Amino acid sequence: MTRSFAGRTFVLRIDRNAVDEPSTLASDLAFLMQHDVRPIVVAPTPNDARSYVRALNRQTNLAVGLCGADAALLPATGGESVGRVQTGILATLTSAGYIPVIEPTAYGLGHREIAIGPDDVAAAVAAATDAARAIFFHVAGGVLDPATRALLAELTPAEALALVDGDTLEPELRAVVRAAAYGVRAGVNAAQIIDGRISHAAIVELLTERHLGTQVTGTVYLGAA
Repeated sequence: MTRSFAGRTFVLRIDRNAVDEPSTLASDLAFLMQHDVRPIVVAPTPNDARSYVRALNRQTNLAVGLCGADAALLPATGGESVGRVQTGILATLTSAGYIPVIEPTAYGLGHREIAIGPDDVAAAVAAATDAARAIFFHVAGGVLDPATRALLAELTPAEALALVDGDTLEPELRAVVRAAAYGVRAGVNAAQIIDGRISHAAIVELLTERHLGTQVTGTVYLGAA
């Protein structure tokens, strides 16, 4: 299955567990690169981004930290949102075999750095780079059906946004689901919400037909059984 992703971008919005705890993520990123898949990592905070660059470079020497101001990567709009992503620096780094690790900050007027939600950054970057996948790490491991409390394997963007508009999701997960839906609507093939603590979570779907967590796609409708 890795052949279908060759030459494509994979955007991973990691959580703090990926920074603070031992995981297989570094080896997963190396695997992706060995198969000509181009990972881009979005960290939850600027400090986490810098910490993960240091941690990753202890194993790979390939991580490069970026903030929103670098090459005007993430220009801010009038509010706390991302304008048009300037992908030149990302293409340069990924084509040369480096792993960009992005801080969730945008470059605002007056040379100010503006904090942006990492989920929104991941969705914007994934759409701008025509990503094959956007993966969002969250300890919930996916989205539960409000009625049955069973894990929802698949959602369309419309279904995902309907859940966001309800009152069943906690705020942090709501932000993840919203970003996943918007990313798919903006052209990302699929967005996956998974528990990043699972061994090799970032590459399971490249190797098997199985999907972890909840996948948001524009082509699958979750209907009644």
